[in-house]
Amino acid sequence: MKNKFLTTMTALTMTAGLVMGQDKAMDTEASKVTWKGYKVTGSHEGTVNLKNGTLNFENDKLLGGEFTVDMTSLTSTDLEGEWQQKLNGHLKSDDFFGVESHPEAKLTIKEAKAKGKNAYAVSGDITIKGTTEPVSFDLSVYGSKATATLKLDRTRFGLKYGSGSFFDNLGDKTIYDEFDLVVDLQF
Repeated sequence: MKNKFLTTMTALTMTAGLVMGQDKAMDTEASKVTWKGYKVTGSHEGTVNLKNGTLNFENDKLLGGEFTVDMTSLTSTDLEGEWQQKLNGHLKSDDFFGVESHPEAKLTIKEAKAKGKNAYAVSGDITIKGTTEPVSFDLSVYGSKATATLKLDRTRFGLKYGSGSFFDNLGDKTIYDEFDLVVDLQF
């Protein structure tokens, strides 16, 4: 009777594990988040480090996920020396991401709909500078890698500095509202 009970409990535990799915933690050292912002006279790009993240799967089907980005690691990669330090400082200031008060940004995937083999239409919430907004994007998963490109409107998060949508007569000092994030995850 005791063996029957243990066998039943083991089977239930294994079945529950299959039904509940599997969380796959991101390899934060191997994963990469690249940003690119645009202005009238060109663009700037750089990186920001993934602090932690998890994708949730059930039977190899993506269900959701959650990610935290370390905003203190925000850096430009297209400049060097004094100009890089100035841009990094400005991006971390309250004019933009207010990193001292908001050292993290978060993304929560609430829904993932299969669009084909290894491709998903994802929707969820992203929090930047203390403001949470809905977001939708495509995500591809291949083996132990996932990739996505997001286009975000910075003004939705209160980042209005240099925006032609809020200020007149900026001329060539105008910074476009949308910026790109290219995410390459490994787990």
